[in-house]
Amino acid sequence: MLDLLEQQKKLTLNQWKIAGAATLGDMLDFFDFFLIGFVLAFIVKDWNLTYGQSGAILLASGVSAPFGSLFYGWLADKVGRRTALIASILNVSIATGAMALTPTGAWMYLVLCRFVVGFGVTGLYSVDITLMQEFSPAHKRGWFTGLTTTMLPAGSLLAALLGAFAAPYIGWRGLVAVGLLPALLCLYVRAYVPESPHWLMRRGRFEEARKSLGWALQIDPAQIPLPAVLPEVQHTRWLEIFNYPRSIIAGCLTGLTQTGGVALALWMVTLFVMVLKITPAQASELVIWVSLSAIAGRFFCSWISDAWGRRASGIFSCLVGGLFMSLAGYLHDYLIGGVSVFFLMIVAQNFFGSGNYSIVGPYMGELWPSRLRGSGMGFVYGVGNLGKFIGPAGLAFIAGSDNYVNPKATLDALIPGFNYFAFWYVLGALAFWLIAVETRGRTIDDIDAELAAGRRPTGERAPAI
Repeated sequence: MLDLLEQQKKLTLNQWKIAGAATLGDMLDFFDFFLIGFVLAFIVKDWNLTYGQSGAILLASGVSAPFGSLFYGWLADKVGRRTALIASILNVSIATGAMALTPTGAWMYLVLCRFVVGFGVTGLYSVDITLMQEFSPAHKRGWFTGLTTTMLPAGSLLAALLGAFAAPYIGWRGLVAVGLLPALLCLYVRAYVPESPHWLMRRGRFEEARKSLGWALQIDPAQIPLPAVLPEVQHTRWLEIFNYPRSIIAGCLTGLTQTGGVALALWMVTLFVMVLKITPAQASELVIWVSLSAIAGRFFCSWISDAWGRRASGIFSCLVGGLFMSLAGYLHDYLIGGVSVFFLMIVAQNFFGSGNYSIVGPYMGELWPSRLRGSGMGFVYGVGNLGKFIGPAGLAFIAGSDNYVNPKATLDALIPGFNYFAFWYVLGALAFWLIAVETRGRTIDDIDAELAAGRRPTGERAPAI
């Protein structure tokens, strides 16, 4: 049945509808996730927040992130990708909208809301990457699923546009109220996103799988032959992921490359205000350019993921992203033609550093047999999402968590803080080089068979850059 999917030369409109749902979901949910960085810039002085309090608000979502991806990854394997996708979207939207009700000065209430937001955001990403891969032919899987991640920075872009142009009129409470909008995406998912044929087949629901595959390929389901001998219904236990230690190590270490990038994104508006001595609205305008660079970088990295292979493209993007991150700290007080080098380095860093996740995100889902893909992806993405905690917390620790957020404290923390962010990219490059397996061009069935046999995927060679 699934050979028809692998024989595809061109993706259908219905496959693009599935991609549209996943892409829009990621964009809107990461809009909700990064919105707090803009909110913080508006309240940090009025509420007299310390670095520790500000860091707690930012890193709360990172505390819950590993548990969210674990839960929704397990749920996707248990009840289906589509159901888990809808549940995670509602999780994020409702928790973000609830922040509009925050009493003045009640930073702990924001921490609680952000904890719930983080639980849902990582869950959504774990599920929709898995869903996309199971509707993709192997020769297009890298860039097709990578494209799903390209619009994640558009979520930050949307938050920047609202922070720059709408916040003066609707206030920060109005900004977070907009976070309820992604809930409407559930209607789109219900209308256009079928259940994964891979998941349905493992559950013995072959007729439904045939209908799902026929819809995706836009052919009559009757043209899709059912297996002559129906395979045994597969039951999975979450703990089986630990039978694949190499997948765990490679997925976790490459996933942690987001540590520096996410921490920078969450602190970015506040850092621009303090370092460049501008207003929060002006800082939000600068983030627009950073976000556009990140989107372009994700398109580029999605392409090199299939063109160069996962390992070579991962090593390249990690090393270059880490270099620009470090330079941003060392060159923060330099100008070129009146333009801040700090700003230019962050724009360049986001092209490669954010772009890197168009390689890493899909790759973490390719490391597992199909029956454990949701759970395995959820686990390693969850560990990688510890970066959402240790990234912001690291900068708060370096600056001194009891310091009030002020220009002097910010400048003292820049060089060690940005080197700390860069370290995680270097660690990711080493993981791609020394541990990661190459999955480019391998079908899901091939990966299943090779993992079951305990073999390294065939045709793998050392990465050449």
